[in-house]
Amino acid sequence: MKTYKFPEGFLWGGATAANQIEGGFNEGNKGVNVADVLPGGKARYDILTKPGFDFEIKPDQYYPNHEAIDFYHQYKEDIPLFAEMGFKAFRMSIAWTRIFPNGDELEPNEEGLAFYDNVLDELHKHGIEPVVTISHYEMPLHLVKEYGGWRNRKVVTFFKRYATTILNRYKDRVKYWMTFNEINSALVMPINGLGFSIEKEEDRYQPTFQAYHHQLVASAMAVKACHEIIPESQIGCMILFAPVYPFDSNPENVLHALKEEQIFNYFFGDVQVRGEYPSFMNRCFKENNIQLEIEEDDLELLKEGTVDYVGFSYYMSRTEKKEKADEDSSEGNIIGGVRNPFLEVSDWGWEIDPVGLRISLNKLYDRYQIPLFVVETVWGPMTNSKKTAASTMTIELTICASILKQWAKRLKMEST
Repeated sequence: MKTYKFPEGFLWGGATAANQIEGGFNEGNKGVNVADVLPGGKARYDILTKPGFDFEIKPDQYYPNHEAIDFYHQYKEDIPLFAEMGFKAFRMSIAWTRIFPNGDELEPNEEGLAFYDNVLDELHKHGIEPVVTISHYEMPLHLVKEYGGWRNRKVVTFFKRYATTILNRYKDRVKYWMTFNEINSALVMPINGLGFSIEKEEDRYQPTFQAYHHQLVASAMAVKACHEIIPESQIGCMILFAPVYPFDSNPENVLHALKEEQIFNYFFGDVQVRGEYPSFMNRCFKENNIQLEIEEDDLELLKEGTVDYVGFSYYMSRTEKKEKADEDSSEGNIIGGVRNPFLEVSDWGWEIDPVGLRISLNKLYDRYQIPLFVVETVWGPMTNSKKTAASTMTIELTICASILKQWAKRLKMEST
């Protein structure tokens, strides 16, 4: 049996987000953010993907992130447990609304800054390297309601103020940074990443890509600021990467899969790594009558603010064909595609593809030739009456082992 050894200095750890773990959603002078108004349960996905969400907290709904695991109060108990698990790195995010409660203030909230001082100190005390996401699905709700989210150019200024504030505050504590979590996911779920709900499906493209232009400029500003404030740091982008397979060798399906992969998987990395819009997106804008408002210095900023590494999440692959029928759909794969007959499926229709991680690593490195950082990857089945807890755990561990094996193979580690 082969065993694989991770290289010296490999950042092994876990990943979280402020809105997933902190709780204390209305404590410490924190403002309300987008995540705070998203209820739990089956309705959540429809809210994220369909028009008409009102961004209000309702008394008859359950909001899991309001309490979460109470990391806000329990971090001194939680972090030693991470160390006990062998964490060498801990991916976390800073809640924008703990630092600027409304998002447009001129001065930050000291209570929020002090909270993250304490968290970062506790991580270092236990030998854990923090990896910080600047914005992870938690835009200030005030910026959504008063400014229209990232559609409004003013938000670029607000984000720059927030980013430079935390870069300066934590420059001696944080070496690894990321700008926006899964930046491409707003193509499917704009509420999370861009801070607005699509009103009419036919009007999706223009506001979405204008908002994305603002966000890409803001990302470049943050990267440039990070390089100036913390020269020895590394700051990356972060994308939701799902390798796209053609359903078969029909050239029409191969071409369709290629185009889907260009826009979803590569557009955002191309801009943030190469510093310019790729030609396939300029063509997409022209074909769909998308006219971006680009200010004089924007394109130069994109060139100056390129990232040091590509961070990505891997949860699934995606299989595509040009002509789809309802029966072809892959129910659990939330970013679309058709059923892949060669993959097993979880209880909720999620296709299981550990080899897809290795494919993703090869594709991304071949394209960008800069360091890669797998910052999210997980799979878990739903337990039902036909499965014991032990058999469910066996499935989970088998899948995790398969994923790690593909990661190890890509790194060409020592094997014995």
